[in-house]
Amino acid sequence: MKLKDIYEQKYKVLLLIPFIILVLALLQIGIQTAVTGDFVNKGITLKGGSSITLDKTDMVNVEELGLFLQDKFPKADINVRTISSAGQVVSVAVDSDAQENSEINALTKAVTEKYNLGKEDYSIEVMGSALGNSFFKQTFMALIIAFLLMGIVVLIYFRTIIPSLAVILAALSDIIVTLSIFNLTGIKLSTAGIAAFLMLIGYSVDTDILLSTRLLKRKEGTVMDRVYGAMKTGLTMSTTTLVAIGVALIFVESEVVKQIMIILFIGLLVDLVMTWIQNVGILRMYIEKKRK
Repeated sequence: MKLKDIYEQKYKVLLLIPFIILVLALLQIGIQTAVTGDFVNKGITLKGGSSITLDKTDMVNVEELGLFLQDKFPKADINVRTISSAGQVVSVAVDSDAQENSEINALTKAVTEKYNLGKEDYSIEVMGSALGNSFFKQTFMALIIAFLLMGIVVLIYFRTIIPSLAVILAALSDIIVTLSIFNLTGIKLSTAGIAAFLMLIGYSVDTDILLSTRLLKRKEGTVMDRVYGAMKTGLTMSTTTLVAIGVALIFVESEVVKQIMIILFIGLLVDLVMTWIQNVGILRMYIEKKRK
């Protein structure tokens, strides 16, 4: 049996794929929450911490410094990164979960003694845990409100429960699975990362509404003709966006922009499964039941 025949005739069986992926994603998030106490790996902008910025970048090897600090402070959460401007590395940042003065001083002393730095060669920024948690709660609440408003708009537009819930489920699945995969990368989520999830809601809903509109509001051709028509447009949209994101990942050096691009890249790949397998299957079952 050809792949096309499987897609057209075994769509109910294919529905198992996105639902199994969703269950595995929820399992990963649940295990991470039980082990770490957080459902996502938070960066210092969300959980609090400190950042030491070094101006003398010519003498600093990022990987070497990272290994040195991890060896010296094995229990600390430390990340060493470069800060670029116009394609040039202008400084090196040592991010850590250190918030107490004694911890920050010990970390600063280790770095400055290693490279013989004076006070004018570095700067320190500290974000308290209360402020970090406040940022996280506010941005997470913004994500929930955006999702709820999206759901209301979809319900008003389609005015039928099943197709509207299918769109909402696809978008929710996209967010959950993307979050799970992002956790597995080990990257720390920043406030910019949450903004990327907000953007992902829009990208996901675009393709789902395109599909639902073609299937429910147009009558020309067969159901599969309309599915393939929507797929042609949707895959073109997703492919062009993925290419643009891929270029950004290769050439952009900013850690903030890279995190946004990584989340969008993962999310768009997940959305292909959630839209063209999960949403298609649910809508086809709905249309068949409606006809009967």
